[in-house]
Amino acid sequence: MNQQKEIILKPKKDEFLKRFHPWVFSGAISSKSSNLSEGDLVNVLSFQKEFLGIGHYQIGSIAVRILSFEEEKIDEDFYEKRITSAYKMRNELGLIRTDNNVYRLIHGEGDNLPGLIIDMYGSTAVVQAHSIGMHADHKLIVEALKRVFKNYPDFNVFYKSEGTLPFKAEIDFGDSYIYGNKSETHIAIENGLKFEIDWLKGQKTGFFIDQRDNRSLLEHYSSGRNVLNMFSYTGGFSVYALRGGAANVVSVDSSSKAITIAEENVAMNFGDDARHHSSSEDGFKFLGEMPQDKYNLIVLDPPAFAKHRGAVNNALQGYKRLNHAAFSKIASGGIVFTFSCSQVVSKEQFRLTVFSAAALSGRKVKILHQLSQPTDHPVNIYHPEGEYLKGLVLYVE
Repeated sequence: MNQQKEIILKPKKDEFLKRFHPWVFSGAISSKSSNLSEGDLVNVLSFQKEFLGIGHYQIGSIAVRILSFEEEKIDEDFYEKRITSAYKMRNELGLIRTDNNVYRLIHGEGDNLPGLIIDMYGSTAVVQAHSIGMHADHKLIVEALKRVFKNYPDFNVFYKSEGTLPFKAEIDFGDSYIYGNKSETHIAIENGLKFEIDWLKGQKTGFFIDQRDNRSLLEHYSSGRNVLNMFSYTGGFSVYALRGGAANVVSVDSSSKAITIAEENVAMNFGDDARHHSSSEDGFKFLGEMPQDKYNLIVLDPPAFAKHRGAVNNALQGYKRLNHAAFSKIASGGIVFTFSCSQVVSKEQFRLTVFSAAALSGRKVKILHQLSQPTDHPVNIYHPEGEYLKGLVLYVE
């Protein structure tokens, strides 16, 4: 090994790494190399100097994100091997098709590359580094991607890490194309439906790929229904509802730009479809003023109300308000799709909050489905924290 920098753990603090958990917490560290800087590769050793893993060092409560539990070189070959393995799984699961070229290629810890997200939109890979170490390795990652996608004639890499790198790192690196010719089209296909993807300025990498399976499920329930898509962003659920035969669909989002793209997505798939209407306004305000019994299928897919544990209580109150409004006003026999994408809100907390909202409304409510993230957002079995998307489909009498 040519990596000399080391971290030595305190006695009896190595059990979690021996169970393949990919994080080393700062409180477990006994000593570290004096020349260690954020983003450096570091060997993690037990108190008895036994090698446990190699990973990226960072400043914070999570001190190291483990890349490998074996003594190996972290180079282009390493990243090519991990990316190839991830691509192979998605291909075997049937996610890479002519009618579906939108998928998550790398999902951080779930694909054994903590701190790295790569989403594919046709021939464009949108890369997000969530750690200084992954940012430092981004050129290695691009070279590995070029090898894996060598048969893609118009392959591009767009680096979109400006909003995901730690603020304290003070890295001046704007979002930009770092390989290939700039993609002429930002249109991608999900399950046969076309979507305009704004990976330049949009949220996340430009689209919420993690709701693909849940959008398909909504399509199944949409026939003949009056659908309200709250926090609609660029209209993913709305487009699926229209294909499913909804009588009417209303998309609501506070972002006028997102609503404009939602309208374009509807037109791209269905032309000038009179069944779709949109509104750019605050979601809580819209629900508060919404007429009784107007809708019999409501989607509640808000942004993450809590991004750290200190915000959990306020987040739960927000979810309670939203769901109470939906339960109170939905027509009898209506269906509610409700979600939380906050990693710090547990499945149990979310379910209890929805239960409280249902009880407050006085309606009879039945759980039809309990939803999670799709197969291209895998949860590493040794890292249960990777399960972040929680959803319920509820029937309201």
